Amino acid sequence: MKLILNRSIKLTFCASLLMLCAAGAALGQGARLQLASLDRFESIADRTVDVTVDQKVLQLARPFLQRSKDPNKQKINEIISEIEGIYVKHFTFEKSGQYSQSDIEPIRSQLNNPAWIKIANVRSKRRGQNLDVYTQVNGNKIGGLAVIAAEDTELTVVNIVGPIDLEKLSELEGSFGIPGFQIERDKDDKTQKE
Repeated sequence: MKLILNRSIKLTFCASLLMLCAAGAALGQGARLQLASLDRFESIADRTVDVTVDQKVLQLARPFLQRSKDPNKQKINEIISEIEGIYVKHFTFEKSGQYSQSDIEPIRSQLNNPAWIKIANVRSKRRGQNLDVYTQVNGNKIGGLAVIAAEDTELTVVNIVGPIDLEKLSELEGSFGIPGFQIERDKDDKTQKE
C-alpha cells in the first residue's frame, strides 16, 4: 500500500511539473504569432504580400541603415535596433466575401490570452473596416505588437516581435512591407469634431 501511495505521489508531482513546464514554455514563446493559417489565401487573393524580416535579416540591414545620412533611415534604424522580427501578410481580393471573420479566428485565438492586451478597436460598418491593435506586455515593457486590419476586399496582419516604442512605431509605415493604416472616418465623425 505504501509503495502504491509513493508511486501515486511521484506521478502526481511529475505530472504537475510537466504542466508547469508546458505553461512556462507557452508563455516563453514570445510575441511571434503563427500566421500559416493565412497561407491558403495566396491562391484566392488577387494580390499577396508576404514579408518575413527575422533577426538575421535585421542584422544585415542595420549596418546599411547606420551608415546612411538620410534622417528617415536613421530613425528606422533606431526603431528596429531591438526588434527581433517583422512579419506581414497582406491580401487584396477581387471582390468582397472571399474571406470571412472566422478565417481570422486562428490569429485572434493566439491573441486571446493574458499576455496580449487590445489597445485599439476601430469598426466602420459603412466602409467595411475592422482594425484591431494588440500589444504583448512583459512586465512593464511592450514585447510585441499585432495588427489585424480587415476590410471587405483586403486583409492585413502585421506582427512585430521585440521591444517597441509605440510613439516611434508609425515611422515604420511603408517600410519592411508594413502598410499605412489610415482609417477613413465617416462624415458624421468629421462633423462631430468640427
